[in-house]
Amino acid sequence: MASSMHVYLNWAKERIDEMDALLASLESRANEVKAESRAAADQLMADLRKKRAEFDETLKQQTQAGEAAWERGKTQLEAEWNGFQTEVKRYVDVVGQQLKQQQATFQDVAAAQLKAWREAADKFNAAAADFAADRRADLDTTVAQMKAEASEAEANFQKLKQAGTESWAALNAALTESRAAFDRANQAAWDALKRTRPGA
Repeated sequence: MASSMHVYLNWAKERIDEMDALLASLESRANEVKAESRAAADQLMADLRKKRAEFDETLKQQTQAGEAAWERGKTQLEAEWNGFQTEVKRYVDVVGQQLKQQQATFQDVAAAQLKAWREAADKFNAAAADFAADRRADLDTTVAQMKAEASEAEANFQKLKQAGTESWAALNAALTESRAAFDRANQAAWDALKRTRPGA
């Protein structure tokens, strides 16, 4: 499988992990939703689950279609991801105004992001182990950079958690920033892997 496909699969897996963490977090706190907002919350949760299922179905179709179709599919997945994010904002606007619930949801999603960082770094580290020492330096440097960026994201999340007074917009901005850093690190790692392959 070509490295660009790996980049997209890591990108998609990170988004699915976030969706799952967010849904689980919101569902675990459903009893905290005020009675007057319950119907709207239930509908929004159904919408979020539907968007998550659509994303997963598109991902499965694109994975089966192979790399040639992947570029077109990634555009569709990005649109579906953005739709999911829009629904999350609607949920927060309608029923998630409680600061405690926002903080808990942020922590759950941040944990999913950090797990994705660690899994990707471990995957690249395992790939680097297959190379001779003279060809591994670039990969080792890239993996170390990815781990450093993950630690930086975690420290940023901890600061927000300790502050405890940030709005959902500020929390979401931190998640977006970390997600973008993950995407850059993921691409850099696969580029390094490609450069390191014999004959590259």
